[in-house]
Amino acid sequence: MKVLVTGVAGFIGFHLGARLLKDGIDVFGIDNLNPYYDPKLKQDRLAILKEFSGFDFCKIDLIDRDNILEVFKGDKYDVIVHLAAQAGVRYSIENPYAYIDSNLVGFINILEGCRQTSVDHLVFASSSSVYGANTKMPFSVHDNVDHPVSLYGATKKANELMAHTYSSLYSLPCTGLRFFTVYGPWGRPDMALFKFTKAILEGSSIDLYNYGKMRRDFTYIDDVVEGLVRVMHMRPESDPKWDRAQPDTGSSYAPYRIYNIGGSHPVDLLYFIDVLERALGKKAKKNMLPLQPGDVIATCADANDLEMAVGFRPETPLETGILSFVKWYKSYYRI
Repeated sequence: MKVLVTGVAGFIGFHLGARLLKDGIDVFGIDNLNPYYDPKLKQDRLAILKEFSGFDFCKIDLIDRDNILEVFKGDKYDVIVHLAAQAGVRYSIENPYAYIDSNLVGFINILEGCRQTSVDHLVFASSSSVYGANTKMPFSVHDNVDHPVSLYGATKKANELMAHTYSSLYSLPCTGLRFFTVYGPWGRPDMALFKFTKAILEGSSIDLYNYGKMRRDFTYIDDVVEGLVRVMHMRPESDPKWDRAQPDTGSSYAPYRIYNIGGSHPVDLLYFIDVLERALGKKAKKNMLPLQPGDVIATCADANDLEMAVGFRPETPLETGILSFVKWYKSYYRI
């Protein structure tokens, strides 16, 4: 079996690549190694993957249409796992064009590569950000998500629509996964756990938006990878119960599915910080601020569809996951 993983030097891509390689599955990874955050972290992840004989890598940008197509035509891949994207809600306010290039232009290049080479299954990353202004909890894949509050969320919703179109037109099996606040070792420096850990250890203050009154469904990286691997092996088929008069957004008459990957156990941000303080043995200096544009106050995943489909739902306790991250962080930065 051979799998193409885009964004392989990223947080989730690295962990998925390592899991597949350990399972004896060959991985061809692509990444543009952009400087959105410290490229050294990406290079160090890649160095670990390159220790496996079944790993090949090509530095390439998603918007490079011709070279992306050459990657697809260069070998036969059993599954494409598309994780590469411009991430971050707040950065999408500062630099919207980066999201159009990577998340829209880049995604159509991936879809075209899949179409032109008759790929068996495309698994792609969506996000809990698509739920936007929704307040009905938990968030369900069967709910309408037409009111995003960030450009990042809008691009991920667009990815779902684009994938469905290709699934419908060309019978391309597509599965989209809405990730809920993924955290763990080798995580992204722009995310809360990484930023808070760095600031607390340095004695700097941490910014808490909406005065700390936020709730998040944090999902440990190993749970995300387990869900990904199980979904990879389950190619979607047409849903015979799908009703055009009452269209269900989570499935389709086409070979297309959407799943949430989250633990369905949201926690208060202040409790999250308390757990981190205990793991670090040091208190945080808190800077309370109003709600940021593009932020949502709470997230919570309804993972029932995922569990019914693949027999799994994320369950790693927050305390276990944070302690694992702190141990990695101190080791990596020699603290």
